[in-house]
Amino acid sequence: MIGLLAVLVPVVGLIGCNKPAAQAGRGTREGVAVKAVTLQRISVQRKVELSGTLLSLDQAKVSSEAAGVVRAVPIQIGSEVQAGDVLVQLDEREAKFALDRAESSLRQTEAQLGINGTTQKDLPADDQIAAVRQAAATRDDARANLARVERLMARGLLAQADLETAQTKFKVADATYQSVFDSSRSLKASLQDRRASYELAKKKLADTAIKAPVTGLIADRLVQVGEYILLNAPVAVVVQVNPLKLKTALQERYAGLISPGLSVTFRVESFPKDTFEGQVAYVSPAIDQATRTFVVEALVENKDRRLKPGFFAKGTLTTQLDANVIAVSEDAVATLAGVSSVFVIEDGKIRQQQVTLGGKQGKAFEIVEGLKGNEVLAGSSLSNLATGTPVRAGEGDAGAAAGATPAAGASGPGGKAGGGEGRSGGGRRGGRSGQRGGQQ
Repeated sequence: MIGLLAVLVPVVGLIGCNKPAAQAGRGTREGVAVKAVTLQRISVQRKVELSGTLLSLDQAKVSSEAAGVVRAVPIQIGSEVQAGDVLVQLDEREAKFALDRAESSLRQTEAQLGINGTTQKDLPADDQIAAVRQAAATRDDARANLARVERLMARGLLAQADLETAQTKFKVADATYQSVFDSSRSLKASLQDRRASYELAKKKLADTAIKAPVTGLIADRLVQVGEYILLNAPVAVVVQVNPLKLKTALQERYAGLISPGLSVTFRVESFPKDTFEGQVAYVSPAIDQATRTFVVEALVENKDRRLKPGFFAKGTLTTQLDANVIAVSEDAVATLAGVSSVFVIEDGKIRQQQVTLGGKQGKAFEIVEGLKGNEVLAGSSLSNLATGTPVRAGEGDAGAAAGATPAAGASGPGGKAGGGEGRSGGGRRGGRSGQRGGQQ
């Protein structure tokens, strides 16, 4: 009797052990429970990443147009100036003396021509010049006197000497008229020269006040009070800070997408939490053959002066909006070593399909290549799936599917069944679990 009981105990143990294994076998035939996911159709705003440098729209290195001693420098680095503000004042005494001398010469020439330069700017006609009118009157009188003498000579009332005297006076008067006429022409030319000299002297006096050519900020101050500077000596650097331009270079594949008017969004390292915006203003028509890129410049408003020329900027350029784009939930995408895949459900089985992802919008990835758009995908338990794996599509979550995985692996007695499903929790661990069941 004792021997019979010894034989029955192992048999009962084996029967009790085989019930879970049988249930696990049925779970394998039914398939892994997964959540079915359908593809979406979304609109995607296309963007091009860019990086570049903020530059001043206008930057002027101001130089002196006159030589002299610096008397005042009413600017400092960082000072804001308007176009026309005085940056440097030179000693103006010598320039004033030169202006007075040029004005005196001008007024003298105007007096010779009989005009008032303060009210009359046009040159007078030749017959309106006083000296010319006087010479013309003298010549006309000599001509009339000669004609009278000739008439009297014809009647025998005057001597030959009187006729010769009248002829000589007429010739002298006519020559004087020609001389005065030529002198008036010379005076007119001299008047033009005097006026030009006067205007030049005025300009040289004005040049002693060196002014800002553009509105902006002082980037550098190069002279000090009391210093003697020469002609064309640089005195200051003025940069325009509003607006700025963002200069970048894009790859040639984007040449057909970029045009003036597109919006730009970027960040700078000095203000990492703030986003700045601009608008494309200039697009280069040529491609750099060395870098295969083309230059794009965007204008950026900078009213608060936070952005500075020279900042490095990194952001995106918004191009076009594409509608009806295939997309899939991020839960249905598995990525390993940089390769993305999805698991297509076909006739109750899995087909692993490699895909090319585009941009991400919310929790959905754009599918650039790999799917047609009518597939149904597995959205859970992706780590337990491979091509040919049977599945049960439903609303089950990833946790429920994971709970069913060990049952799918335990299909035989002992450690053999546990080790057969490496994906379900490890063959070695399943083997030890099976052995423990056999020992019970």
